[in-house]
Order: sequence, then C-alpha cells, then structure tokens
Amino acid sequence: MKTIKIAGVPEHFNLPWHLCIENGEFENAGVNVEWTDVPEGTGKLCQMLRDGETDVAVILTEGIVKDIAAGNPSKIVQIYVQSPLIWGIHVGAASGFKTLADLKNGKVAISRYGSGSHLMAFVNAQNEGWDPSQLQFEIINTLDGAVEALTDGTADYFMWERFMTKPIVDKGIFRRVADCPTPWPSFVIAVRNEVLENNTDAIGTVLDIINQTTADFKEIPSIDRTLAERYGQKTGDIAEWLQLTQWSQKKLDKNTFEKIENQLLELNIINNKTAFENVVG
Repeated sequence: MKTIKIAGVPEHFNLPWHLCIENGEFENAGVNVEWTDVPEGTGKLCQMLRDGETDVAVILTEGIVKDIAAGNPSKIVQIYVQSPLIWGIHVGAASGFKTLADLKNGKVAISRYGSGSHLMAFVNAQNEGWDPSQLQFEIINTLDGAVEALTDGTADYFMWERFMTKPIVDKGIFRRVADCPTPWPSFVIAVRNEVLENNTDAIGTVLDIINQTTADFKEIPSIDRTLAERYGQKTGDIAEWLQLTQWSQKKLDKNTFEKIENQLLELNIINNKTAFENVVG
C-alpha cells in the first residue's frame, strides 16, 4: 500500500481529511494517508514540502504561490477552499488600540516569514493606504506565542483566521478590531513534484476521495456540533463559518492564478512572474 504524507493546519477547514482517514476511505482505496498537524502554518508547510517532510500540503494560496516562485519544487494540484479566508485583526484586550487606524505604526506578530499572517499584513497595509515597506514584525511561531506577545506588548497586533481565534476573544485575552478577507481563494492543495511524477495514481485517488467528502460536507448530520466539539467553538459561530465557507473540487485556473500573481507582485511579495505551468500541475 502506498503511503502519502499530508500536512495542514489544525483547523476546522481540514476536518474532511480527518473524517476520511477515520472512516478508512483512503485505506480502502489502497492508499495509506499519514496526516500531520502543523500549528505554525503556511511558512512551516512550505519548508516541509521543500525538505521532503511531507508529500502534500493543504496550504494558504498566497504562501505557496510565493514559495513556488522562490524555488519550492511543488505544484498546486487544485483549490481546496474557494471562499476567502477571513483574517481577524487582533490586539491584546488590555491594550490601548481601539481602531484599525491606531495600528498604522504597530509591530505585527507573525508565525514566521512567508506565512499567511506575514503576507496578509501587506494586504491589510495596502487596503488601509499604509506604506507596506514600513511594517515591523515579531516572530511568534504559534497562536500561543501570539497570546504571549500581545499580552506582554512584544507585538501590537496579530492577524489569524477569525473563527479559530474567536475563543481567545471570548475569553477576554484578545480584542478583534477589524477583519481582512483574502482577495483570492483561501486554501489550495500542493504536491511535491517528485511525488506528483512518481505517484500520479495515488495522488489522483486521494483527491477523488477528499473531493467527494468536501462536496457533501455540509450535509453530514450534526456536522456543526462535531466541528464545535473538536475545535472548541460555539455552535453559533460554526454555523456562521459554515455559511461563509465554500470548498472546491476544481483546479486553479489560469485567470485566477494571474490575478493572484499580479496582486502579490503589486505588494512586492514576489519579484517576478512565474509561468502558470510551473506553479499549477
């Protein structure tokens, strides 16, 4: 049986993968899928693809497009979540920051360089008319690191998926001052080129199974309660998140790719354009 290593963030978007593994769907189709949770996010996932620590990554679109442009030997095989990711912009609950404008010269907590929390700070700066070149960063690695940095004032604000961060807001540790949705589909599935070339059938099988599950995901009985229990969420928040979230079973098309690439170029996140064929497989 072929083993395929897959990595992604420990968030509600990835429950379909866990359900497929737990139900034995990959195994029944002759593929042993090994899943790794990566709380550090996209920057770490990019490094794992580069180092061969994972075969597949379920990863933020902007992060992997940037990293493939910088030499990551992987390709995007399809979109995973079509809807934008809604990034909450958070400050420490006891801080004096009240509005987004107050954060203009603030230090941004980021999981690591090249992560979504890093790249989206540039998107937010552009949206607000700030000079992105003046942004300052503090690397905090994980959500726990962000709590520490915003509480002790090492950093001023932190951008992370709104719903996964809401329990921290509800506890009175963070305050959310604004949202910043991605201007592109949020998650894609990326595969190392070597794996794509040598295990075409196994990757095809994995995609077929996950796509069947995501297509019907919202219809699973009591899925809102399952999500709420597994991810420490309120059912009302999960209901809102489910309404906003749209999975995809389609490839990243050339027009969408060029739109993403042009936006990343405009933000100076990438320096050069890359041929569509080099990024999308």
